Amino acid sequence: MCELAKRITIPVSLDFMSVSSYGSDTKSSGVVKIVKDLDESLKEKDVLVVEDIVDSGRTLSYLLEMLRDRGPASLRLCTLLDKPERRVVKVKVDYTGFQIPDEFVVGYGLDYDQRYRNLPYIGVVEFDK
Repeated sequence: MCELAKRITIPVSLDFMSVSSYGSDTKSSGVVKIVKDLDESLKEKDVLVVEDIVDSGRTLSYLLEMLRDRGPASLRLCTLLDKPERRVVKVKVDYTGFQIPDEFVVGYGLDYDQRYRNLPYIGVVEFDK
C-alpha cells in the first residue's frame, strides 16, 4: 500500500481495515473476521480496495459485498499478488501486480502466523513434509 500511495497523483484519503480468515494456518478457514473496520464512510466515494494477495477469493468476496452495501460510487480491487488457480469464489481483480503459482509466500508485508512480514522481499515458505 505504501509503494502504491507514493505514486498516486490525485487527491486521496486512506483508510484501513484488518480482515482475516487464516488465523495460524496456511489455508483460509472460510470464516471472515473483521479485526479493524474502516473509520470513514464510503458513501458516494470512488473506492479502491488494495489487497496484498488474492487467493481463494472467499475473504474478498465477503468483504467486497459488505463494502458495496455501504454505497460507494465505485468499487475496484487492486492486488500486489494474485493466485488465480486457487480461486474457489469468483472475484474480479481490476489491477494486478503479479500472478504467482500456488505457493505460500511471505515478506514485503505478507506473514505466516505474524512472522516474516518485515522481510524486504517476497519469498516462498517451504514446509517439512
